[in-house]
Amino acid sequence: MLQKFDERNRDLIVSVGGTLSHRDQAAVSPFDSAVQGGDAVWEGLRLTDGRIFGLEEHLARLRRSAHALAFDAAPADAEIIAEIRRTLAANGMRDGVHIRLTLTRGVKLTSGMDPRLNASGPTLIVLAEFKDPVYDLAGITLVTSSVRRPAPDCLDPKIHHNNLLPSILAKIEANVAGADDAVMLDHRGFIAETNATHVFLVLYPAGNGPVLATPSTASCPEGITRGAVLALAAEARIPVAVGDYTLPQLYNASEAFVTGTMGGLAPVVAVDGRRIGDGGPGPVTKQLTELYAARVRTSGTPIA
Repeated sequence: MLQKFDERNRDLIVSVGGTLSHRDQAAVSPFDSAVQGGDAVWEGLRLTDGRIFGLEEHLARLRRSAHALAFDAAPADAEIIAEIRRTLAANGMRDGVHIRLTLTRGVKLTSGMDPRLNASGPTLIVLAEFKDPVYDLAGITLVTSSVRRPAPDCLDPKIHHNNLLPSILAKIEANVAGADDAVMLDHRGFIAETNATHVFLVLYPAGNGPVLATPSTASCPEGITRGAVLALAAEARIPVAVGDYTLPQLYNASEAFVTGTMGGLAPVVAVDGRRIGDGGPGPVTKQLTELYAARVRTSGTPIA
């Protein structure tokens, strides 16, 4: 799975600190906190038929993360939404768009990690690209990474921060192994998530009906798409179990899939060389994929 350049994005207009610029002229100060130390928070949004699904939830998570990092202030939701609208309008966008929101601590007086050096408020960056879901809906393969997700007492995943080096290192391992993505374990050895998505398993305990299982969020963010899938499963009366799961449980699952804003729902067909189920999308995966697609297309915040 390697994303390719989309010609529709050649002349993108992006917003940096409220200034709209061509992608080749957009500039972030070398004194900005995101450049100095990855000191920023972010959200990924998807625009479908003029609507952004889960926008309120995404902005609430952005605000919680900024507050946890002791940002002096954050733009009001109305201000952020207005800048998203302005950026989408500048690009003539309405459907099939992924939006990357980044909120940095702002520009520093001089180089240094001390937040007291930030004299100007946060910098909001809005990057909207024409981008279809990035995963192959026929199924993806995973390998287990040697890189672990940190425990909450090291770097709490409830802060949706820009320090993505562990994910990048795990992705490098997946690339070397010829897999699409990497499973990442927590500090105890239980499945946390992948380098980019949340993991779901379909289990049939003791010969009973299917149970949709997913790891807890002890060592991964509380995903917006993950939450939507859990809600859809409850509406469809599919039993759900949130807890600690090991790699052998994933290997022996009847079905598995991953979730995320950039990729939606994508079936997992193999992990560490073990075929999952029948090696294709299973019935529960197909059902939830259809339900999620319908929910995204018909609900959300009208914005374009």
